[in-house]
Formats: sequence, C-alpha cells, structure tokens
Amino acid sequence: MSKHRLSRRERRSAQPGPAPAEAATAEEAPFLATEADAVEEVTQTSEAVAEAERRTSTGLLSASVLMAAGTIVSRLSGFVRSALIFAAIGSSLNADIFTGANTIPNALYILLAGGIFNVVLVPQLVRAMKYDADGGEAYAQRIVTLGLLVLGIATVVLVVLAPLLVRLVFDSRLFDPGNEDALSSAYALMRYCLPQIFFYGAFVLVGQILNSRGRFGPMMWAPIANNVISCAVLGTYLVVYGGSNGSDGFTGGQELLLGVGSTVGIAVQALILVPYLRAAGFRYRPRFDFRGVGLGHTLKLGAWTLAFILVNQVMFVVITRIGTSAGLLAVANGDPDPAGTTVYASAFLITQVPHGVITVSLVTATMPLISRLAAEGDFARMRAEIRNNIRLVLALIAPIAVAVFALSGPLGTVVASWGAMAGRTETVSVTIAAFAPAIIFFSLHYMSLRGFYALEDTRTPFFLQIVLATVNIGLAITLASQVEPNAISSVLALAYGAAYLVGSLLAITVLSRRIGTVVDWSAIGFLLRLVFACLLAGGAILGSAALLAGPLGIDGDGKLDALLALVLFGGLGAATYLVAAWLLRIGEVTSVVKTVLRR
Repeated sequence: MSKHRLSRRERRSAQPGPAPAEAATAEEAPFLATEADAVEEVTQTSEAVAEAERRTSTGLLSASVLMAAGTIVSRLSGFVRSALIFAAIGSSLNADIFTGANTIPNALYILLAGGIFNVVLVPQLVRAMKYDADGGEAYAQRIVTLGLLVLGIATVVLVVLAPLLVRLVFDSRLFDPGNEDALSSAYALMRYCLPQIFFYGAFVLVGQILNSRGRFGPMMWAPIANNVISCAVLGTYLVVYGGSNGSDGFTGGQELLLGVGSTVGIAVQALILVPYLRAAGFRYRPRFDFRGVGLGHTLKLGAWTLAFILVNQVMFVVITRIGTSAGLLAVANGDPDPAGTTVYASAFLITQVPHGVITVSLVTATMPLISRLAAEGDFARMRAEIRNNIRLVLALIAPIAVAVFALSGPLGTVVASWGAMAGRTETVSVTIAAFAPAIIFFSLHYMSLRGFYALEDTRTPFFLQIVLATVNIGLAITLASQVEPNAISSVLALAYGAAYLVGSLLAITVLSRRIGTVVDWSAIGFLLRLVFACLLAGGAILGSAALLAGPLGIDGDGKLDALLALVLFGGLGAATYLVAAWLLRIGEVTSVVKTVLRR
C-alpha cells in the first residue's frame, strides 16, 4: 500500500456515523462526512475531481451536451459507413465474413480488458486522484504501462491463433466442401483485423484517463476519424472493384484493402487522443513498479468484470454463429436475400444511436459523482442521482424507441438501399423494428449496472449477466431454428430485447436492496405519464404517415421519399411528444430542451 493512500478500512474508520453498508439498509440514510473531509490533511484533490464533484444532475446536462454532439456526428458517419458496406458487399456471405472478422477484435478486446478499463478504472482513477499526493498521476502511468503490455502480448498471440478464432466465430458450414474461397478470405481478414485489439485498448485507456480528469469530449469525437477512414476504404473498394453481393470470398487485394484499412482507422482513432493528455495535465512515462500500489485491488475488482465479459462474449459468439448461418443457408437454399450478421449489426448500430448519444454521455459525466457518493456511503444522494438519471434517460430514449419502430421502413431504406442492396431493404427494416424495444431496456440495464460498479461491486453484475445471457441465447437458438434465412436477424433482435428487459428489471430490483428503493411511487407516476406521451407520439407518426403519405407523393420506396418521410412524420411525432410532455409536466424533457437551446 502506498504511503500516500489510506486503506479502505482507514478511510471508513475516519468517517463518523454508521458504516456505509449499514446506511444502505435504511431508506433515509443519514449523510456521512465526505472522505475528502476525513483525510484532507494527507491528500490532495485535483482540480478535475473537484470540478466533477461540484456537478449536479442539472449541471451534468450541460456537461453531456458536448459528448452527445460528438456521438451524434460519430453515429451519423457510422450510418454512412453502414450504407457503404451494403453498397459494396451487400448482405450475403461475403458481407458476413467481413463483418465478423471486423467485429471480433472489439469483442476480444472487451474480453481481455475492456470491462476492466471501462467500468473499474474510472472509480479507481478518481480515488487515486483524491487520495494520492501526486493527484493519481503515478497510478495512471502504471495502469497505462500494464495495459499496453497486456494488450500487445495478447494481440500477437491472437494473430497466431486466427484460424482457431475463425472456427470459433463462424458457423461450421463455412468449413464444408465448396466454401474454400470464402474460408480463405475469413482467415485473411481475421489476421488483418486482429491488431485492432491493441488500438481499441489504447483508445479506451487514454480516454478513461481523460474522463477521470473531466475531459469527456475527445473520447466521444475521436471515433469520427475511424468512420471517415472506413468510409474512404469502402468508397475506394466501390471505385476499384464495384459493388457485389457474393458468397465466394474476396481476392487478395480486396482482403488487404478491407482488413488493413479497417485496422488503420482504429489506430488513428486512438492516436488522436494522445495530444489531449498533455492538455489535461497528464504526462506519461512508462512505470513497471506494479507491486504495493493498489493495483491488486483494481485487478481483484476486474476479475469479476472479466467473468462478466466472458459471459457476454459467449453470448456474442453464439449470436454471431447463428447470424453467419443465414448466409450459408441461403447459399444452400438459393435464397437471394439472407439476413444474418451484417443486417443484424447494421440494425443494431442504428438502434444504439440513442444509447450512445444520450445514455453513455450522461453516465460518463455522472459516473465520477456517483462513485464519490458511493465511496462516502452517501446512499441517499447516490440513489437520488441514479433515479434522476434513469428518469432523464427514459424521457429521451422512450419516444425515440417508439419513433424507430414506427419509422423502421424508411429508416431501412435510407441506410441500406444502396448499390448491391438497392430496393432490397425489407429485412433491414424488419430487424430495425424488432430492435426498437431493446433501445429502452439496454439503456436501463446499462445505467443500473453502473450503480453496482460505483459501489465497487463487480460480482453482482456477473450473476445478473448470466441470467440475461441465458435468456438471450435460449430465445435466439429457439427462434432462429423456426425461421427462414431472411428472418434470422429479426428474431435475434427480438431475443436481444427480451433478454435486456429481464436483465434491467432484475438489476434494478437487486440494486434497490443495496441502496434503497430506486423505483418509488413518484417514478411509477412518471412512467405512466411517459407511456401516455409516447403513445400519442407514436400515433401521430403512424396516423400522419397513413393519411398524408399518398397526398404528398412520398409513398414510394425511393431514398428521397424515405428521407422526407423521416423528416416530416418524425418531426410531427417529436412535436406531439414535446407538447404532451409539457402538458403532462414531464420536467426532464423541458430541462433538456432548455439546455440544448442554451448551448
């Protein structure tokens, strides 16, 4: 234990009043003295932490706007990337091979270190900044050094093991006679894409250090560079090779362009963050003195998070294998429009935009505050912050989910009706609609788990995730076995939403037992008003589309008609929701509107 840091037992003993665990059992837990007060003479609090601690729920709205703006631009450029994938390689087996090879590095990074980097390090970095005499700089330097070492070694090993990963991730039919060219492309693309693991890790390491110091914007804006490079790669592919919807693999040049180009995009995304470290006051130098400085506590927390991620990745592999089976079954059955991994991933990207723009931005900004309240045992304020965040996110996410469902047809056309997929977007639209409920449940589950992470409890989320993964896998296998290849992506989306409904309800119930009731009677009243406002908005969208599409001449299946439908009918739905929210006194909506207009 560093001489500059008090142990957890010493910090708790310095606080008057009941212990945090005892305080959590009472609905009206007394406010405890803050840890900063208890150890003020032997610690320094950095300016970044002090600024983060002064934030209230209202102030966090302003802090989240910059992050949300970056995420919006990033997601919009991601839409362009998805459209280019459909235009260049369609939705058949070739597309699923590229999507799988380009997705597995992120999944493996998360399995290796992502959970630790994302949900454990921020609370630990904040504590180091509060309790270490150097403001946590040495601790962060050790974390970066250790993280890069682990990522580098793991990346090399996994590139060597690429053939085994292909066999793990792709459906076994890929190895049948007649699919040799497609299998060769899967091997090549996997090798070209696996180095992304290192750069994903470097990006999150640097980004979380910036987040812990109150610099939230760069991490949200940097992915735009990756999307721009990816779009350039796919645009080059279209110019050089043209669009195709094939199932016979890629040529060597195509593999090199798609695989290496995708990896360069992730590398640039990570490198863009480096200059912001100096601006945030952080100076990196490698440190290898890992023993006796509290890293063991971090890794112990990460062990349960690793188990959590392992469960998640088992779920990912199963879903990916089912998804790739769509293209292989289509080849065998002569189906021209399979809906597998690529359709599923593109629809998922669309429906994750509200989560990335709203939920992630808010939770990233509020996590340091919730972590501090948890460390102090101030469960009354912690519970209030979580409750306010849930209400705020639901007030914004729920109407968007309704709009996505109601406008899934034109959404699918705008995103997918390009090149090789022109006029063949029904499967994409149906999958988007199937994903719509998951927009709400995923964000709710995500926020609930952050309450456990703020409490330094990574064990409970692991067991919650086992339940969620079991539901998802069971439903996915059962439903996919009952449908044709062109419906596989949509039933996978339904299974995903059902799993997160179960997971979110269970997580909120368990969290309430730890910190007091999260969903009280006032929250139930809020939910009833929210449901009514969303029903009015959904009715406005569907009703206006039914009544006005024909007379306005926008009832065709072209991209321009679809875009006009999104703007016009979506706008009517949004206006209806805003008016309903004002009449029903859903104050969270009013606060956001005022904040956005002010910024």
